[in-house]
Amino acid sequence: MKRRESFKLMAVGAAALLFGNNQLLAWAPRKRMTVYKSPTCGCCNAWIKHVRAAGYEVVAIDVEDVTPYKTKHGVPLDLASCHTGVIEGYAIEGHVPADLIDRLLREKPKGARALIVPGMPVGSPGMEMGGPRDSYHVVLVDARGKRTVYAKR
Repeated sequence: MKRRESFKLMAVGAAALLFGNNQLLAWAPRKRMTVYKSPTCGCCNAWIKHVRAAGYEVVAIDVEDVTPYKTKHGVPLDLASCHTGVIEGYAIEGHVPADLIDRLLREKPKGARALIVPGMPVGSPGMEMGGPRDSYHVVLVDARGKRTVYAKR
């Protein structure tokens, strides 16, 4: 976030607190993500609902084949999932929890290219089934293809 945007956000927040008007918070800049997905994927729509609830503005684009978008944005195909988001130059692949997207955008790890939840683990955002949950790793991939575990869930 640029310095001017930070000051604007602080001013809007202070005004909302001072005047008790939460509608002023609508002026705050929102994080915008583009998501490429299949037109028939229900879990993609559930994940989009999850990130929207966390304050992201999402532009969903239905495509017949998401593979070219994964390749273009540095997602290793062996870690691919059903949808690919793009925000601030990072690929967000699969059912990544919104709090980890927030962390990525805040920390901006040097050389990071993609944040990935491989496959479709049960219990991850958009894959809630109401029963037992899978444990899974959230993987950070850098521009050279190096993979590290960013979080465990």
